[in-house]
Amino acid sequence: MKTLIMVRHGKSSWDYSVSDRDRPLQERGINDALLVSDKFKSEGNTIDAVFSSTANRALHTCMIFVRQLQVPLASVSLTNNLYDFSGESVFDFVTALDDSLDTVMIFGHNHAFTHVANSLGNTYIDNVSTSGLVHLVFDVDSWSLVEKGTTKQTIFPKDLR
Repeated sequence: MKTLIMVRHGKSSWDYSVSDRDRPLQERGINDALLVSDKFKSEGNTIDAVFSSTANRALHTCMIFVRQLQVPLASVSLTNNLYDFSGESVFDFVTALDDSLDTVMIFGHNHAFTHVANSLGNTYIDNVSTSGLVHLVFDVDSWSLVEKGTTKQTIFPKDLR
């Protein structure tokens, strides 16, 4: 059994003249990430590894979750493969994960995450919102065999406010 938890970065700010990778979170993005991570933490899930896009907004969202879930920093890695907007690199990244990892959490971007959630899950999602979490489960022993799984849950900030 393999479990993939995808989290889209929190609401980012366009108020600064910085590159796309350097855009920070808005206060709402921080608060929404805290809301979703707190709800997810209450369910007692165990995470083997965490991977984040190298974009500031994704990494900041990731760090909020890591702190809330008390995941050791040694379990966190950054990868340019998750700085993807189509979903192709995200899918390639997931199917190349080390099989010793059973539950992986990734932080990245839309439209990639909505596309991957709809391609790999069994529940249609119109849009993975900012700070939105999609929890997918696959009845396989190897990440390379991941195709269609079950959408175990979604947690979106609007549902928690």
